[in-house]
Amino acid sequence: MRRSRERPGTPAGIRVMERLDELAACTSELSALTRLYLTPEHSRAVAMVRGWMEEAGMSTEVDDAGSLVGHYPGRVPDAPVLLLGSHIDTVRNAGRYDGNLGVVAAIEAVAALHAVGQRLDFAVEVLAFGDEEGVRFPVTLTGSRSLAGTFETPNLDALDKAGISLRQALLDFGCNPDGVAHLGRDPAATLAYVEVHIEQGPVLEAEDLPVGVVTAINGASRFKVDVEGKAGHAGTVPMDLRLDAGAAAAEMILAVENVAASAGDLVATVGTCELRPGAVNVIPASAHFTIDIRSPDDGHRLDAIGALKARFEAIAERRGVTVTVARTYDEAAARCDPRLIGEFKATLGAMNLPRRLLSSGAGHDGLAMVSLCPIAMLFVRCRGGISHNPAEAVRTDDVSTAVEVLVGFLRRLPCPLSKLPA
Repeated sequence: MRRSRERPGTPAGIRVMERLDELAACTSELSALTRLYLTPEHSRAVAMVRGWMEEAGMSTEVDDAGSLVGHYPGRVPDAPVLLLGSHIDTVRNAGRYDGNLGVVAAIEAVAALHAVGQRLDFAVEVLAFGDEEGVRFPVTLTGSRSLAGTFETPNLDALDKAGISLRQALLDFGCNPDGVAHLGRDPAATLAYVEVHIEQGPVLEAEDLPVGVVTAINGASRFKVDVEGKAGHAGTVPMDLRLDAGAAAAEMILAVENVAASAGDLVATVGTCELRPGAVNVIPASAHFTIDIRSPDDGHRLDAIGALKARFEAIAERRGVTVTVARTYDEAAARCDPRLIGEFKATLGAMNLPRRLLSSGAGHDGLAMVSLCPIAMLFVRCRGGISHNPAEAVRTDDVSTAVEVLVGFLRRLPCPLSKLPA
């Protein structure tokens, strides 16, 4: 892997990094960054980011889902609006760049336009969503699903660990919970949604590239697998007479790795595994494990799921055990718009930067926003591909590059998108 020493960033990149340091102070813990949805720390972050939006020439409001919206008018009053942004909530003990970078970089891009008095043919809105991580409540993407018009009203009754409902938390935040169902935007009045985000993976760093253009947010499926065998004494049952659920599960887990490794654009993970009764001198009577499988191509993902189920059945039959596979989660891939990808590639070409395309293995607000409008993403290199961790790190010069690319993209983008080649 080639490594290059970080160069100082432009004033824009330096300012973004300084603001991200300030934003990291909005936390519920002294020794860690934890900023959950609709908490006092979230409110402090909204106030801070709101001030930066207004400095950049935007009017601001907090909608009924707790999302902060900054509006920068365009030259054509009735033109569709371009949406930029990301989220400002975090996981527990988080890094300071996941989500937050996309919001602050978008503000900086608008500030660059405002500094020279430039208005585009379309208005730009910067969004600071508050529930991308889904940590506080057993729901997620509340802000983006609301704008996309896909929020499910029963989610207002979801409870956090303290027994506080999402409805009550919204009221405490100063929002009207009954208004969330009415936040859906008009697709005809929405140009696109564009997000800058750290890669959360090692590809750009391995190739010594500052940024990359996302082709799709991977679709994902999750399963709970139960294998049933027969318990027996570890010392008295011969190997050829065992109905060992643990050994069968081990073979199935290796099949997961094998299928994913041979699929090319697919990843699969067994994140948990439990053997019962769980005694050192007892042959496992049952095994229980989970599968997380993701791909930017839904067809490949579904084919792999079918192949795994067939492999599991064959393993179970040969070993004299039974297997049950239950789907617990399913999300289709969100394809980025080819026209927007093309504009990002053209912007990178004009800046003499490599035009690296890659998919996102992690979920983002774009998973919801694709129901509303075309989406696009620009990834920024992060050290070691580490995310959701205090060790999360980006380079100032890479952040500068990302802001410059975003500004160039905005200046190139026509309205409507139909003016671009498909």
